[in-house]
Order: sequence, then structure tokens, then C-alpha cells
Amino acid sequence: MPNHLVVALAYDRLSTFEFGIAVEIFGLPRPEMGPDWYRFAVCAIEPGPLRAIGGFQIIADGGLELLDEADTIVIPGWRGASREPVPPALIAALQRAHARGARLMSICSGVFALAATGLLSGKRATTHWHYAEQLAQVHPDIKVEPDVLYVDEGRVLTSAGSAAGIDLCLHVVRADFGPEIANRLARRLVVPPHREGGQAQFIERPVPPAREGLRFAPLFDRMRARLGEEQPVAELAAEAGMSVRTFLRRFKAATGLPPGEWLLTERLVRARELLETTGHSVESIADATGFGSAATLRHHFRVRLGTSPGTYRNRFAPGMKRFADTPGPEKQKAAP
Repeated sequence: MPNHLVVALAYDRLSTFEFGIAVEIFGLPRPEMGPDWYRFAVCAIEPGPLRAIGGFQIIADGGLELLDEADTIVIPGWRGASREPVPPALIAALQRAHARGARLMSICSGVFALAATGLLSGKRATTHWHYAEQLAQVHPDIKVEPDVLYVDEGRVLTSAGSAAGIDLCLHVVRADFGPEIANRLARRLVVPPHREGGQAQFIERPVPPAREGLRFAPLFDRMRARLGEEQPVAELAAEAGMSVRTFLRRFKAATGLPPGEWLLTERLVRARELLETTGHSVESIADATGFGSAATLRHHFRVRLGTSPGTYRNRFAPGMKRFADTPGPEKQKAAP
């Protein structure tokens, strides 16, 4: 996909942070990513001046005609959510772009502009938890998922509030350029390389006290090092020097998840890495990451990711399909 053109919408009372995400991910020159990196343009959906939240004005590269050339269109928020009508000219331009194969993605309240096109009808979508009920009421034909970071429905993608837009954009880079490039970009942004779209938008205590972080960090490392093994809660509590009841309470306070859910997430992360970077069979990957069987791994992929391991590999590492019968990885074990 050489020189894929990404166009971000600009409008009066523009959502500044969401627009900045699109610029940061797709709009900065990144020669280190190779010659095929994205081209970027800003589309004014109406005559200026266009004021962004925060007091500055936007000078766009062009008008709605840019959408006729775009390969990906980013809708960075929408003023007033459902209270402000979407201009008919913008709706028609987005519909034309989608019909010819363009990818459309919204960040936060941008889903309301996308929903106005009818392209989300019958599909899953998300937005900031603050707007989820409003979206469901105004567009009952959309399957609103209020507690996820982003939803990928092929050529129509939506994300939750603000920072979840970074996760969606990195997901798109991962699909376009592969995991290595996406991870390099994440390091440049100093953000996690990948967060599941199905991860909850928020946890009760997203930043644990420093003391808890220091206490649990070595245990987290050991748990990751032995994902292929059984890890009973009683043994983990003993390693942490706590009673089971105290361990469960403090583990969830530190991570937002019970130990079993945390392990499942880490096992899925590792399974995805192996699918992307090796030719090991699904069966051997399932064994190495603690799922025990390919059927169990497929079940969790379907529930958590909405796809299968084979489909995931075809999308993110198509070259690995040819080597899917190579010997599998050894089970991860903790260092003695």
C-alpha cells in the first residue's frame, strides 16, 4: 500500500486532542518507516475560519473534494455529539468514499458523524462511555459496545474516548505495515505497543500506588515468563507473601483485573506475537502459551478478538501461513 493517503476532517469547534492524534500517527514525516509511509491532508468540511477548541484556527489543505482521493478518512470527534446535524454534503462525500473502497474511522464523538451516513447500521460500534447511551438512543440500529477501546468492522472503525483513538490508529498501522512497524511507532510515542480493542475503557484505579507497583512488578515478570504453565491463585499469593484474599484484592487494585483475566490477556498477547512473527502451528502456539489446545485458543480469539488465529495470521503476517507446520516454541518457563 505505497503512499496511502489519510485525510482528517476539520470543522468549526474542532476537537483538538482527537485531531492531534490523527496528525501524530499519520501526518508527521517518518523517513525511518520507509518510503511507503502515509501521505496526509486536512479536509475542511465547511468554509472557514475553522476554530479549534483551545483558541487557534485551522488552515486546511482543501475541501470535501479531498475525500474523493482518500484511502483512509479520520473523523476526529464531532461538535455537540448528536446535538449538531451533520452537513448533507459531508454525509454524501463519506458515502461515496466508502462505496469506492475507502476506510472510514472515527475517534470519540466522531462516531455521530459516521453514524449519520448509515454505514454503521447493523454493525458494532463504540464511543466514549459518556456518549454511549446517547448513541444507542439516537441510532438504535447500531450495536453499541460501551465498554471497549475500539471496534474494527473492516472498512468502518470506531474508537472510544480520546486516548483510545491512539490505540485504534496503532491498530490500523499494524494492519497496514505489520507489528514491527506499529511497535516502533508506539515506542516513538511512548505508549503501549498494543491494547486489545475489547479491553475496558477504564478501571477503578488505573494507576496503582507506587508501593503496589514495586511489589507486584517482579511477580508480573515471573508470570509472563511461565505463561505455558498452570498458575494457581494460591501459589501466586504465596509468591507475593499474601493471603489469597488479600492477594486477589490488591492484584485487582494494581491491574484492574483478577489474576485469571490478567493471565488470559497476557497469553493472548503472546499468542498473537507468535502468530505474527513465527510459522509455528496453532496447536503448538496454544500449548506454549497456556491454552492447552487449539480449540481453546480459537475460542478465546473468537470471544475476545472476534476472529480466528488463522484469520488473524493471514491479516497481520500473511507470509507466515506458508510455514505453519514448523516446529512449535517451547513452553515458557521461569528462569531458575
